[in-house]
Amino acid sequence: MKMYIKSIVVDDQQKALDFYTDKLGFTVKHDIPLGEFRWLTVVSKEEPDGVELGLEPNQHPASRTFQAALMADNIPFTAFSVDDIEAEVKRLKGEGVEFTQPPTDVGSAIIAVFNDTCGNLIQLIELKG
Repeated sequence: MKMYIKSIVVDDQQKALDFYTDKLGFTVKHDIPLGEFRWLTVVSKEEPDGVELGLEPNQHPASRTFQAALMADNIPFTAFSVDDIEAEVKRLKGEGVEFTQPPTDVGSAIIAVFNDTCGNLIQLIELKG
């Protein structure tokens, strides 16, 4: 068994697509119209055949409640790994990405958190050693 997709809910699929491709540098894997919404996934340029990130509309009330609760408590929805967190934070800040937590050493890793502009906080993590 392998991981195929992980999903996050977003308040606007087009805005999410723009952010995740233009700011973060992911590429579109699937963009299939499904009525009012789309089957929309992106992948890392570093792993084009890796796990896809689904940008799911937060139309279900439970999704919106969950998303709002995480944001209110400053809890990231998901995390992405990076090799050099300082360089990545600098690059993303140059793209206008807003960080809610600067790079912070937590022992076995360094983490930072940014706002994806679509209702989520996302954690970056650089594992040590």
